[in-house]
Amino acid sequence: MKNKKYILSVLLLICVLFTSSCSIVVNETVRNTSELKWWQKTIAYEIYVRSFKDSDGDGIGDLNGITSELDHLKELGVGAVWLTPCYVSPQADNGYDIADYYNIDPAYGTMEDMDRLILEARKRDIRIIMDLVFNHTSDENEWFVQSRSSADNDRSDWYIWADPREDGSAPTNWRSIFGGSAWEYDENRGQYYLHTFLPQQPDLNWANPEVRKEVGNVAKFWIDKGVGGFRMDAITYIKKPAVFEDGTPDAEDGMVGIHSMTANTDGILDYLHEFKSSVQEGTDIFTVGEANGVSAEDLDKWVGTDGVFDMVFEFGLVNIDLPDESNWCETRDWTLFEFRSFFQNSLRSSDKVGGWFPVFLENHDQPRSINHFMNGEDDRTAKAGALATLLLTMRGTPFIMQGEELGYVNVDWASIDDYNDISTKNHYEFALGEGYSEEEAMEGVHHFARDSARTPMQWDDTKNAGFTEGTPWLPVYPDYKEFNCTAEKEDPDSVLNCYITLSRLRSEHTELIDGAYKDIMPKNNSIFAYTRTNGNRQATVLINFTSEKVTYDTELIKDAACIFSSSSEEHEGILSPYEAVIYENVYQ
Repeated sequence: MKNKKYILSVLLLICVLFTSSCSIVVNETVRNTSELKWWQKTIAYEIYVRSFKDSDGDGIGDLNGITSELDHLKELGVGAVWLTPCYVSPQADNGYDIADYYNIDPAYGTMEDMDRLILEARKRDIRIIMDLVFNHTSDENEWFVQSRSSADNDRSDWYIWADPREDGSAPTNWRSIFGGSAWEYDENRGQYYLHTFLPQQPDLNWANPEVRKEVGNVAKFWIDKGVGGFRMDAITYIKKPAVFEDGTPDAEDGMVGIHSMTANTDGILDYLHEFKSSVQEGTDIFTVGEANGVSAEDLDKWVGTDGVFDMVFEFGLVNIDLPDESNWCETRDWTLFEFRSFFQNSLRSSDKVGGWFPVFLENHDQPRSINHFMNGEDDRTAKAGALATLLLTMRGTPFIMQGEELGYVNVDWASIDDYNDISTKNHYEFALGEGYSEEEAMEGVHHFARDSARTPMQWDDTKNAGFTEGTPWLPVYPDYKEFNCTAEKEDPDSVLNCYITLSRLRSEHTELIDGAYKDIMPKNNSIFAYTRTNGNRQATVLINFTSEKVTYDTELIKDAACIFSSSSEEHEGILSPYEAVIYENVYQ
């Protein structure tokens, strides 16, 4: 298995080195900023509702807490706020197990609180983006309660049911994404139901037109509420194969990951085209799909004029160091050539069909980018500034994960018992079952645990970082005395002020929004360098990804003015460790 992964990694590197040796130009025929849609011109921000701000002292973030901090988002230039699920849920997977799509979970507030949040956000030119989880529901959802009650009720086939094998075992050897069999036996029906994730998250049967109609009704309900769009969770799993068959085992447990058996099954785009035509047409909302398993080469089917979404999150970049997503204990080294190619391939594939690119380095399922892409926490502020420059000057809509603008890093808790996330615990147990030591399993946890993106927001240096007056549901990270919103606002060299400055530059130098992208140093393995050009304006972005000083040809910035530097030192032709600079030419 390890030899196979090594060979695949070498082949990937060869392909990347070939494509990276060529200068990439994206969208030479650009559109004026005025011709772009609102969501193409703004900055998006993801809020993990449970961890953003607690208004009532119960230790859990809530909607009123978000409303109270909208001015922080406005100062960042945010125009779209993606909320993780805040619907009624038993919280088996922190809200991604939905029991009622039409109501707010009491832990987060009321529907009146949501209405107020939507209204107050709109006053600040911010639109709320809802997370739609339509691959599965909670097993406490009334739809599933009815479905499991018998094999002949009106909702009996709203979920994926299958008979046991002759020996009573599960229908196939599929392993769920969170570990263990993807099938759960139901005594009442005498059948197994399918769950791509937890047993408490049974998969909906999209082959049933009534299911497709009802999820459309859910979306329309929230559009009527005034939301600005949707992020579509785990959307690549909604179409299942017509026949359930065993796959070739990929680990010692004798099972095969369900992703390889069900992701992007033929016919999925038909379902999504139907959803788009019935829900989105005639509105100004946007949709962004979580499209794990969709490659850059396939984006032309998913976005653009004939696509099903306005944007998709595809995972090539964030999985750059994982030959196998199910195994956190085996990672691979990567180069800046590869890192750059993931951006460029996605940009190029999206743009050639009139699609748009969501630029992201973090989300609630990913480690913090300083650890993930910059090899540790030394020179933390400098590294955060380099990544912020990339995020906010790349062509596309930037998505900031809460806390990213403050330079957050991964948690490093000592014991698996300290972690909350069920996926992290299951990855740990899987590693032990595969023969890794506890030390090796915990090393994987420290690198990739989802809790790192979910610790409470750090607002000030008071108790619990100003997140709550109660006991926080997840511990506040100990660095909050230094890395908090209040302290960073007062420090002109902070990560937060770097983000605020870059956000202002985007609005003032609009080629950073609508300009064509061109890679200008394709063979350099230390500097990520590109131009953004529209009309007579050209911005040149240079980012040092190393801990050493590096040089570049000053001809690249001839007659240009420096409009941004993440370092206090400023030397033409030289970049300090992790320094990012932006130069601008305005031609007559």
